[in-house]
Amino acid sequence: MATSTDPASYDARRWPPFAVTVDLVVLTVRDGALSALVIRRGEEPFAGQLALPGGFVREAESLDRAASRELAEETGLADLPMHLEQLATYGAVDRDPRMRVVSVAYLALAPDLPTPRAGGDAASAAWRPVAPMLPALFPGASAHAGTTGTPLAFDHAKILADGVERARAKLEYSPLAAAFCPPQFTVGELRRVYEAVWGVALDPRNFHRKVTGTPGFLVPVGGTTARQGGRPAQLFRLGTATLLNPPMLRPT
Repeated sequence: MATSTDPASYDARRWPPFAVTVDLVVLTVRDGALSALVIRRGEEPFAGQLALPGGFVREAESLDRAASRELAEETGLADLPMHLEQLATYGAVDRDPRMRVVSVAYLALAPDLPTPRAGGDAASAAWRPVAPMLPALFPGASAHAGTTGTPLAFDHAKILADGVERARAKLEYSPLAAAFCPPQFTVGELRRVYEAVWGVALDPRNFHRKVTGTPGFLVPVGGTTARQGGRPAQLFRLGTATLLNPPMLRPT
């Protein structure tokens, strides 16, 4: 039987209702460790458990706007410079015990961000080292109080793991590692970003040779700094390259 194309004849009751949410994987490097922004849920379901910031998309609200609003409401972080991109969509039937919920996840990357301030339905908000929450991705990482043994709510461990893997891959082929650094940085500071995100130790000399020899990656600014201790190190800024050729491949 033919279906009418008249919008006025469309009956939404023919389809089961479901909701759309946004969840945010916000990553930064703090104290030399890859860290994620997490909240402690103040409401059911999963009251008291750690979760990624996020929430329901409002009627007539875009996904990007919902992501920015939830980040501001639950953590107090708003209007901050950061790399933001859609990560993936998660739609398992039983991912939310309340109803059918499809979530669009975002990945945000930025240099050392300020301490979050909980709000909305978040009981608390904090930066937590990623390694103890995802031990499979960081073998040998030391435990951190309040993270190990505390599962993330919903399917947020999966979303967080996917966000970390996306960040790791992007560091291989793009200059995104500089998004974790201040505008002017040393090769040593950049190397510590790669080590924190990849969860490996890199040879300083080989790393210096690779990054300074990659066309368009780094541009010397003509100054030095001793902020990391030791001898003064040359300062660089990000160049114009959008893809790294050759890529910075992860050690196997």
